[in-house]
Amino acid sequence: MSGYTEVKKKTGHTSLKTKDAAMIALCAAVMAVCSWISIPAAVPFTMQTFGVFLVVGLLGGRNGTLAVLVYLLLGAAGLPVFSGFAGGIGHLFGVTGGYIIGFVFSALIMWLIESLLGRSFKILVLSMIAGLLVCYAFGTAWFMVVYTRDTGSIGVMSALTWCVFPYIIPDLLKIVLAAGLTRRLRPLIIN
Repeated sequence: MSGYTEVKKKTGHTSLKTKDAAMIALCAAVMAVCSWISIPAAVPFTMQTFGVFLVVGLLGGRNGTLAVLVYLLLGAAGLPVFSGFAGGIGHLFGVTGGYIIGFVFSALIMWLIESLLGRSFKILVLSMIAGLLVCYAFGTAWFMVVYTRDTGSIGVMSALTWCVFPYIIPDLLKIVLAAGLTRRLRPLIIN
């Protein structure tokens, strides 16, 4: 048994393998590309949430969460990885920044559900739905605080009407697509 394996067993520490690091970086780039894809409508839709669900589905909770964090750090550093080719810390602290930060909480809840209940297809879909709800809750609370600070008071129903209700059906469709792609692609990535 190598010394590294002995240290790993004694400390419980698991390091990031080169393949994992490469996949995390690649998936952060995939999330950036997904954020640039905009579907025109009265309220434009991006594929950001799809990217988050796909990445966490493919990489699993730990590495998927790391990929989401890398994506956010790239955006915070000013790289144009957010929707509309935006970037910068100011974008994260803006009125819709809570939804972007909420991606981390989505990934964390998906990781928690995966840890507790496993990785079956049904559990994956359930974790994606839970992740979406967490993102909606965090993002809407953030929106209300920033909007109230910058513009004036806003009610919960108004915030939900502007920021959540128009996106429910498209986001559910993104979950179906992400879960289906995860089911097909994950066996290729694991090998």
